[in-house]
Amino acid sequence: MLERRESYRQLYDGFRWSIPQTFNIGVAISNAWALREPERIALFEHRENACPATLTYGELATLSDSLALGLAKTGIRRGDRVALLLPQSFETAIAHAAIYKLGAIAVPLALLFGPEALEYRLFSAGAAAVITTSDGLAKIARIRHRLPALQLVICVEGAGGGAEDLHKLIADNSGPFAAADTGPDDPAMMIFTSGTTGPPKGALHGHRVLLGHLPGVQFHHEFLPQTHDRMWTPADWAWAGGLLNVLLPGLYLGTPVVAGRFEKFDPQTALDLMERMKVRNAFIPPTALRMLKAVSGIRRRFDLSLRTIGSGGEALGRETFEWARTELGLHINEFYGQTECNLVLSSCHALGVGKPGAIGFPVPGHRVAIIDEQGSPVRDGEAGDIAVLRPDPVMFLGYWENETATREKFVGDWMTTGDQGIRDEEGYVHFVGRDDDVITSAGYRIGPTEIEDCLTAHPKVALAAAVGKPDPVRTEIVKAYIVLHEGIEPSDALANEIRLWVRERLSAHEYPREIAFVESMPLTTTGKVIRRLFRERARNE
Repeated sequence: MLERRESYRQLYDGFRWSIPQTFNIGVAISNAWALREPERIALFEHRENACPATLTYGELATLSDSLALGLAKTGIRRGDRVALLLPQSFETAIAHAAIYKLGAIAVPLALLFGPEALEYRLFSAGAAAVITTSDGLAKIARIRHRLPALQLVICVEGAGGGAEDLHKLIADNSGPFAAADTGPDDPAMMIFTSGTTGPPKGALHGHRVLLGHLPGVQFHHEFLPQTHDRMWTPADWAWAGGLLNVLLPGLYLGTPVVAGRFEKFDPQTALDLMERMKVRNAFIPPTALRMLKAVSGIRRRFDLSLRTIGSGGEALGRETFEWARTELGLHINEFYGQTECNLVLSSCHALGVGKPGAIGFPVPGHRVAIIDEQGSPVRDGEAGDIAVLRPDPVMFLGYWENETATREKFVGDWMTTGDQGIRDEEGYVHFVGRDDDVITSAGYRIGPTEIEDCLTAHPKVALAAAVGKPDPVRTEIVKAYIVLHEGIEPSDALANEIRLWVRERLSAHEYPREIAFVESMPLTTTGKVIRRLFRERARNE
């Protein structure tokens, strides 16, 4: 937990980790509060045409105890992997708490995944059980015969199709549950990497991962919790960002979390939800923020209660930062991390830590540097790999059943991220791009994020991706794939206008020499643009 200080330096230098020898996430997010304030609201569930539902800490503790008992009776044991194929909902929080109490390992998965993606992850994890919806159940039914470890399927919407009823399982097993006596390094969850640069890998985290996230969450939400704070994110709780930046820290800190179901992000719906639910603290990924820019007159049309906005998962960019300051009246606190080691860099404008176009400084408790291939920190202004020094409580235990990949993730004691960054003379870290996203053109190494940020500042551009296209003279040229705002028609004249827009604002070597207009932007379930698909397309054109 962060104690407020007058300056970043005082806060960083004075911070010390205090990780207990025994710690169980399930107990910490439910029973710990239930013993003190059982009627305290843990979760709100947004309902579009009705009053929001609430779940108290007393209910969360009781229901998760009963589910843990039920899972144990069906044969689920400590160390077994239990997949959650669920939306933002009360049942998702209850299931997470129950799995951790049991000492089992939660494997959160996105409902958007198709059968093949689910089969790969469930098989790789050796999942013994799946808790899902009726939609998820239909996908599981198609692949269940190819999942030999899968013993149990539970559906939140009732029994049938080879699934047991979640609510009956809870109702039939009332009574307190003696939670597993887990230590901070005992496995708690397995979160699969997005797979944008290769096959997804299961990043295994210990129970300490929740404690490791707290300083970063409190930093970018400017000393959360404060009176009336209330958290929400459009990000799927199956993603590290939704689960570990919002749901679990909110429950641990006693800050109510809003559950809102989105099949896909819609700016108007998001603004309506934040207004109705009096959201004070939002985590909104950069792509979603860029989509909000299409809504005019936000401060005039919506009575928002926002105190803080955090954003991460990909580079925010100067243009989006400035838009939020003007249109929302807030400084967005950008942060950085990845599935293996999340929330290690951040801004906090309440402490004067923030710079347009930069991520921020190392979060208290984390040692972060820009290193070269030998593991030595590079000079300020030079590009290198963003790396985190171990030991670190937010760092993963390793990749599931993949010791080789785990070893390759480290150079000495530095965990490499595969992301290129630059540290400036003030100490701010700037994101350049993934190693394989960096474009090499006429001797220049160009990060795509600055180009994309400039492109989306154009009044007719909604979303953009910049990639390198092979070129016999320049090695690569910059090619941009662009989604236009609704009602704007593509044309050669518009493409030329956009090229000049970038050339005038950035430089002659960074502007896109080729532009292609596309109807939609391929995104991962975490909201990141899948540039790999465009790189492959550019190679074949």
